[in-house]
Amino acid sequence: MIYYVEDDKNIRDLVVDTLKQTGLAARGFAYAEEFDRACEEQMPTLVLLDIMLPHEDGLSILKRLKTDLRTCGLPVIMVTAKGTEYDTVIGLDTGADDYITKPFGMMELVARVKALLRRTTSQNASDKLIAGELTLDVKKRSVTVEGEKIVLTFREFELLRYLMENQGIAFDRERLLQTVWGYDYDGGSRTVDVHIQTLRQKLDHCGTLIETVRGVGYRFGG
Repeated sequence: MIYYVEDDKNIRDLVVDTLKQTGLAARGFAYAEEFDRACEEQMPTLVLLDIMLPHEDGLSILKRLKTDLRTCGLPVIMVTAKGTEYDTVIGLDTGADDYITKPFGMMELVARVKALLRRTTSQNASDKLIAGELTLDVKKRSVTVEGEKIVLTFREFELLRYLMENQGIAFDRERLLQTVWGYDYDGGSRTVDVHIQTLRQKLDHCGTLIETVRGVGYRFGG
């Protein structure tokens, strides 16, 4: 079930109808309060979140989602107005997995939603990836440092997983965008840098395992 929080009824109805026509279950909500009540009844598999909302804006809702253990792993796509680069960066810093800028085409939106859902539900044969005190459990989708659980967003988890699966190999930002984000992403290399920075902070001393390769990008050492 996909939840879309958007106060413009025309846009909200169009997006929800389009998602349904492509075989995806979807519901729309005008306010944060309606969205919160719906989450208590049924947890969504993905959230589309407009930034400019009455009562409580999208960035505030996003922060609540990412700091709550029940919802911190929910994939979230932020919907931003054209030219709001600052809000976009803040959203990515806060844990959004992707963003799309208004006005957007319906097919582009559907493609991004499906790409994110594919990566969310994908399975990998490797159960655990271990590097010193850092352990990533693929099936449980958990990360621990010295046995202590580290809460990561969906995209942070996938980025760390990809780097650990390819330990010692340096990847440029464009390759990471294409592989981890799953499509021709137009958010720019800043997106990768933001996620790497956040990952290093969350992993504490194990964050040094993610190395910067000058003139190239990043690699996982150890």
